[in-house]
Order: sequence, then C-alpha cells, then structure tokens
Amino acid sequence: MIHWHCHVLYQRLAAHACVGGIAVVIDVLRASTTIVTALAHGADRVMPVAAIDDARRMAAESRPAALLGGERGGVRLPGFDLGNSPLEYSAARVSGRTIVITTTNGTAALAASRGAREILLGAIVNRTAVAEAVRRFARDGDDVHLVCAGTDGLVSAEDVLAAGAILDAAGADRGGDGLDLAAHEALASFRRVAAHSDATAALVAEFRRSPGGENLVALGMEADLPAAAAIDTLPVVPRFDAATGSLLPALLHSRP
Repeated sequence: MIHWHCHVLYQRLAAHACVGGIAVVIDVLRASTTIVTALAHGADRVMPVAAIDDARRMAAESRPAALLGGERGGVRLPGFDLGNSPLEYSAARVSGRTIVITTTNGTAALAASRGAREILLGAIVNRTAVAEAVRRFARDGDDVHLVCAGTDGLVSAEDVLAAGAILDAAGADRGGDGLDLAAHEALASFRRVAAHSDATAALVAEFRRSPGGENLVALGMEADLPAAAAIDTLPVVPRFDAATGSLLPALLHSRP
C-alpha cells in the first residue's frame, strides 16, 4: 500500500513534506511536458536550474556545449537557444545534446521537492509511464507526492488534471492505496473530462480556461495546448539524478 498526496501548488508544500518519499513534479504548461518531449526525442540529459544566471553559467561551462532553454512569463529568454515549448524540442534539434533549462514555475517546483528519495516528472503525455514508474520505485507504506507547479502562484487546472490522470493510470482508488482529499478530487476531475468522446479536445478546453492556458493563448502559443493534452503519447519518465543534477529517462525494466 502507498499513500498518494496531491499538492495543488508547490508553494504550499510543508517543509520537508517530501523527505523520504516519491515526488512527481507536474508542470503541464509547460516544463514537464517539454522535458519529457526532449528526452523522448533523444536529448542526452536535461539539467533543471532555478536561476537564470546559473543556467547561463552551467551552459557556458558544459563540454560539449549545452543547449540553453527556458523562459520567464512564457517568453524565451534573450540569448537562449530554445524557449519552453515542447514543439521546439524536436529530434533534429535536441538529439544527443545536453539541455540546461530554467522556467518560471516548473524548475522551481522541482527544486522545492529535492528532499524526496525519488523525483520524477509527470504530465498528461506520459501519465501511464509515470504510474508504472511510481509502482516500480515505491516501497510499501511510501508517500507519493504529486506536486503541481501552478502558474505564478495560482492553482492551474492542467496540473491538477495531470495529477488525476496519473492516479487514474495507477488505479490508485482500486488497489488499496490511500488517497488524500486533494488526490480524490484530482482523480474525479480527470475522469469527468476524460469521459468526453474526444478527451484531448476536452482537456484543451479546460487548459484554455486555466491561468497557464490563458497566458499561452495571449502570447500566441495556443499550439502548445493540444501538444500538452495528448494522452499517453510519450512513454518516457524523467528521473532526477542527484549526483549529476540531471533529469534522465527512468529505466523501468528493473527496480532501482
């Protein structure tokens, strides 16, 4: 039995909340979706950094040279190779490369979860793979924290829906697991949306009404919404390696 906790905003994490457990960091629009996409398209590793100056320094010091990706307020930072749109991270652009990335919300949420024994990145696009990874890495009695990044300090629907999608894929309410109230609500929200005949279109409609989605539409980046709503299209789970400070694809064929 494991215990699922949904934190709808990473800023609300209690001190040491994730220590010893498993954290699944979720920033659907767009950091977690983008990092999953980069690794699925052959990036060697992704190094998440909270501060812009640190990102620039790490990319400059990397050998061979790393690609520098990221944004503030949704907009690519000056001098950066890439922004934070998953559509930018094609195989032609990122295959075989190290990427240093900094974002407004996602990399900060990851930094807030550093006390966890395992840190994974979750999204809609990899929800079943994440559920499988949690099941493989979890020990009996573990706490699993679904840490939603939100948007500029606001709860954002897409992250809560992704938490629910992961819970749904894990069958968390059917196997004797414990779910807190927020996890139950996230699961119900996802199942309500996924019950539509076109679940992807229904998710996109929810995204448009969220703070993160509204920002992207205003910036002319609406094409990122269906890319982030594509359920189970990328079977890759970024797993944080504390020794190198990198996100690498989790190897799911054997237990750690």
